[in-house]
Amino acid sequence: MTANALFALIVIPAVAGVITLAMPAAWRRSQTAVGLIVTLATLVLAILLFPKQMSFSAPWAGGFGFAFALRLYQFSGFILLAVAGFSVLVALYSAAFMAGKNLSNQFWSYLLLSLALTNGAVLAGNLALLLFFWEGLLLTTFGMIFIGHPGAYKTAIKALIITGVTDLCLMFGIGLVYYLTGTLTMSAISLPVDGLGAVAFVFLMIGAVSKAGAMPFHSWIPDAAVDAPLPFMAYLPAALEKLLGIYLLARLTLDLFRLTESSWVSTMLMILGSATILLAVAMALIQEDYKRLLSYHAISQVGYMILGIGTAVPIGIVGGLFHMMNHAMYKSCLFLSGGSVEKQAGATDLRKLGGLGRKMPITAACFVVAAAAISGVPPLNGFFSKELVYDGALHRHWIYYAAALLGSFLTAASFLKLGHAAYFGSVSEDRKDVKEAPAAMLVPMMTIAAFCVLFGVYNPLPLRHLIQPILGARMAGQDFSGFPHSMVLVGLTLLCLGAAVLNHLWGVRRTGQGIGAVEHIHRAPLLSQIYDLAERRFFDPYDIGLKAVQAYAKIAFAIDRGFDWLYDVFTVKVTYAFTDGIRKAHNGRYPTYVVWSLIGVVAIVVVVLNGIH
Repeated sequence: MTANALFALIVIPAVAGVITLAMPAAWRRSQTAVGLIVTLATLVLAILLFPKQMSFSAPWAGGFGFAFALRLYQFSGFILLAVAGFSVLVALYSAAFMAGKNLSNQFWSYLLLSLALTNGAVLAGNLALLLFFWEGLLLTTFGMIFIGHPGAYKTAIKALIITGVTDLCLMFGIGLVYYLTGTLTMSAISLPVDGLGAVAFVFLMIGAVSKAGAMPFHSWIPDAAVDAPLPFMAYLPAALEKLLGIYLLARLTLDLFRLTESSWVSTMLMILGSATILLAVAMALIQEDYKRLLSYHAISQVGYMILGIGTAVPIGIVGGLFHMMNHAMYKSCLFLSGGSVEKQAGATDLRKLGGLGRKMPITAACFVVAAAAISGVPPLNGFFSKELVYDGALHRHWIYYAAALLGSFLTAASFLKLGHAAYFGSVSEDRKDVKEAPAAMLVPMMTIAAFCVLFGVYNPLPLRHLIQPILGARMAGQDFSGFPHSMVLVGLTLLCLGAAVLNHLWGVRRTGQGIGAVEHIHRAPLLSQIYDLAERRFFDPYDIGLKAVQAYAKIAFAIDRGFDWLYDVFTVKVTYAFTDGIRKAHNGRYPTYVVWSLIGVVAIVVVVLNGIH
């Protein structure tokens, strides 16, 4: 297989995206067929290419270190495989979910173009080319949110501004790298994390973690969960953007920069990861909408990936990368379950749901598996990746481990609340006729749920063949597959999960309903006030920025009006007053002019005499 296959991974979905956009809106079956065929073809190509290594490079944009360079190796091949797999499953799910919906041609076009751009960014061997594909995802993300409903444009603009600003940071970081090294070829860059190198790393890191959805660049994601088509959330924020953002972060720490445990940048990453875990899961805990709750967990779980990679030790890095893959699986499955509930029950408000486990047993079963996996319940995949992250975090300092463990408690508590409110209890009167989702929506969920079990029970498969080879010599012969070696950490994890169950049972007994299971946390002293501020977007960086811009605009407007008054009102009035005085002084009478003349003569004499003296 030649380098042409690398181009095919980019060109085929890009051309198909343009074709589906040009199709009439009524050709829904044709649009769906193109989407399914192209994503399946991409998966086949990714499977055939995975064991191989190849590269291609040609001059581009007239020199200056720019080149159209593509590189396939272990890490990029693994990400391509994951992206292609999720694309097929989301496309199959979308075939049923988007049936009969307006703007389906745009949806399929944005989905295929996102696939092409993601493949391009992953294969890019040159930072300039990476930036080209990276920026393209801004447009498809904007478009996919925009078509959600007539009022979704506000969220689309919010996403565009936040990611656009952080992409400018990425661009600046790339410029600094070129200034320091004289090249943009990623395989030729190896910078220390000090001086300007540290500045370059921070700017590049901002671009990476923003794409992954870390705090404080996250606030558009919960809004998009409500406004965008549901498959968008399962595809971009839950899967592709997490894979792409963490892929770049790992490339920065493993290849482009020489990150060590003693580096302050490593500590910064761990603090950012810990804060993202806790703050986002705390917000997830109090949500009463199925999709918004999941969206905050999509943010929180990024914290585990950043924390693991930030440890700069092999066990933590492997855990972070393993968690990246696991998160893409169970989070996509959870969003797909939410889409099934939305389509079949007509609501995602947890206060209007209940008892759906009896009406939608397969969806409920898939939800339980994915929720248990994200909560770190053994022997599912999320348990093993979290244990590796815990071990790496504890190696650096117990405070990071404590933050990660507390995040797991809150994760389990929020999913117990969600599962109880949506799938257990009694069925509301207006949802007694709800039926299970169609097969096209169930198959992707069941497939992902099965992989959550497989990659946990038989974790040597992903760890030995997909994750650990990425680190190469850094592994030093170590193997982190199998059951965690620290039974103390496993025991603490089980205690944490048990505490979450007891917390849920006490909360339900106290309030009498699943949705009220965490109200004692929500309404606790001090936390209640903080939560109220958070729900009013007091801490949202985007809203803070908007208020700052509005305040600046008001001040600038006041200054502008002040200058207008000075020139248009005050100056005119002074001029009129002065000319009116002159007009009255010159009244046309001869004696008046004689007096003015005498006054003038006297003034001249006085001036002359003063000059003589």
